[in-house]
Amino acid sequence: MKENISLSPKPTAISFSLSLLFLSLFAAATDPVPTPWPLQFHSILFMNNTKGLLQVVDLWYDWPNGRNFNIIQNQLGKKLYDLEWDNGTSYYYTLDANKECKIRHFPVGILRPNWLDGATYLGQVYRDGFLCNVWEKVDFIWYYEDVATKRPVSWAFFSGMIGHVMTFEVGQVLDDPNWQAPVYCFEGAKQEHKAMLESPFEYRGLVTEFLSIPMVI
Repeated sequence: MKENISLSPKPTAISFSLSLLFLSLFAAATDPVPTPWPLQFHSILFMNNTKGLLQVVDLWYDWPNGRNFNIIQNQLGKKLYDLEWDNGTSYYYTLDANKECKIRHFPVGILRPNWLDGATYLGQVYRDGFLCNVWEKVDFIWYYEDVATKRPVSWAFFSGMIGHVMTFEVGQVLDDPNWQAPVYCFEGAKQEHKAMLESPFEYRGLVTEFLSIPMVI
């Protein structure tokens, strides 16, 4: 009498594992990606750092012309100007009677429109009343983007410094004369050459903490 031997395996466990693998691959493949920055835009930002310093920042981003401008008003304090060029040169100055200016040379230019490429998707969360997709970039910033409009809503540095986007005007360009650093920036202003970016706050194109650095004429 021949013994009946079943040749049909029962790959339940294997099939389940493969299903989980396919689901995870599908989820990874369909994760949202951050919208590249417009080539030119104007934005008003409200910034708050861990020391309680509040700032309103008038941001002008102009990639085609290789320049970025942060006009920073401290609460009940100075208005400071952070003028950045894609050749790595940044001018930090005031336009008051003190005529303060500092020049720094960085090994990188301004942020590229696609600077968020490669960011890790973290999911969705409500931020400032908006449903946002959230990404983490190179272990120093969380970036929040409105799901509905794809506009940036907020970014938060790992140090605790937080920026809130109040306005975001695509295509707005600051007139050329406003991009000229004052003449005293070229008359003995202190210059610093940065061999490398020493902290996340020196990631050019995002508002930095240069305000904590004493201005030297």
